[in-house]
Amino acid sequence: MSGAAQSPPASGRLPLPLLAAGIVALVVTVLVALALAGGDSLPERSGPPIEELAVERTVLRPGEIELTVRNTGPDPVAIAQVSVNDAFVDFARSTPEIGRLSSATLTLDYPWQDGSPYAINLLTSTGAVIAAEIPFAVETPATDGDFFGLMVLLGLYVGVIPVTLGMFFLPLLRRAGSRWIELLMAFTVGLLAFLALDGTLEGLEAGNESGGAFGGGELVFLGAGLAYLALAGLDAWMRRRRSGAEAAGASGGRLALLIAIGIGLHNFGEGLAIGSAYAIGALALGAFLVVGFAIHNTSEGLAIVAPLAADRRPSLLVLLGLGLIAGGPAILGALFGATVSNPELSTLLLGVGVGAIVQVIVQIAPAMRDGDGRLLHPRAALGIAAGALALYGTSLLVAA
Repeated sequence: MSGAAQSPPASGRLPLPLLAAGIVALVVTVLVALALAGGDSLPERSGPPIEELAVERTVLRPGEIELTVRNTGPDPVAIAQVSVNDAFVDFARSTPEIGRLSSATLTLDYPWQDGSPYAINLLTSTGAVIAAEIPFAVETPATDGDFFGLMVLLGLYVGVIPVTLGMFFLPLLRRAGSRWIELLMAFTVGLLAFLALDGTLEGLEAGNESGGAFGGGELVFLGAGLAYLALAGLDAWMRRRRSGAEAAGASGGRLALLIAIGIGLHNFGEGLAIGSAYAIGALALGAFLVVGFAIHNTSEGLAIVAPLAADRRPSLLVLLGLGLIAGGPAILGALFGATVSNPELSTLLLGVGVGAIVQVIVQIAPAMRDGDGRLLHPRAALGIAAGALALYGTSLLVAA
C-alpha cells in the first residue's frame, strides 16, 4: 500500500463547481447591494458638477458640421449652446443629456469654408465651456463604391504589392551561406524591433489624443500583452501539429507565418493612420508618397522569406498567402480608419501589432546563433543595427 494514496472525499462536502458558484454569487450580491444602497449612506457631493466631453469624430458636409461627442466625466452633461469662431450657431442634438460614458451627435448649421480652421466651443447648461478645434476644414468623403475602391487601392499600394516585391529576394537568399542567413535573420530582428518601437510611439500618441473614457496609453500595453499571449498559444499549437519541427527553434515555414502575422497586424495600424488622414483631408495622395511606402514596406517581404531560405522550395500559392497575410490588413485598416474614428480602439489595435511583433522577435532570435551558440555576436549586432537603420531611413520617405 502506498503512503501517498489519497483518502476518499469526506461526505457532506459541496462539489467544487457548486462551491465556486456559491462564492461568486455571494460576491456579486454584496457588490450589487453596495452599488444600490451604498450611495445613500454617503454625504452628498458639494460643488459644481464635473463636466467633461471628448470629440471623437468630426464630419463635414456642405453647410453643416457634425460632431460625435462622448461624456468622459462622472456627471451628466447637457449642451445648451454652441459657438463656431465666437459666433453662436443653431444645432440639433441626438439626446438632450449625455450620461456618463455615453455619446451623442451634434449637428451644427454652419456654412464652413473649405481649408479654413474653426474653433468650436460647447457651452453646457451649467455655463462650462468645452473647446474643440478643426485645424483644416475639408468635406468628409462619402462612403460609396468609389470611396471603398480607393481604400482598397491604397491598401494594395502600401501593403500587398510592396510586401510581395520583397519576396522576390528568396532565390538570392537560397544561394547564400549559413553566415549570410544569420546576418539576414539579425537584420529581420532589427527591422521588427524598429516596427515595435514605432508602433508603441504611435499608440501612445493616439492614446494621449483620446478622451480617456475607456483608457489611454495603457491600452497599448493591454493590446500588446493580449496579442503576445495569443500568438504564443498559436505557435505552441503549430509546434504540436508539426512533428518535424527543428529542435533549436521554430521551422522556417512556421517562422515565416508568424512574421507575416506580426507584420500584418502592424500594417493594419499603418492602414488606420492612412485611412484616418484621408478622411480629414490631411493625406497628400501623391506618387512620391506611394513610392515611399513601397520602398518602406518592401523590406517587410524580405523579412518574411528570410526563414524560408534554408527550407525546401515553397510553392507560389504559399508565398502569395504569406503576402496577403502581411499586406492585406493594410486594406482593412484603411477602410476602418476612414469610416470609424475611435481613438481608444485605434490605440488598442496598435498595441496588438506591437505585441505580435515582440512575440515574433522571440521566435526569430534562436536563428541568429552562430556556430558557437552565441546569440549576440558581431554579425548579429551588425544585422540588427542595419535592419533598424534601414527601416528608419525608409520611414523618412513616408512622412506625410
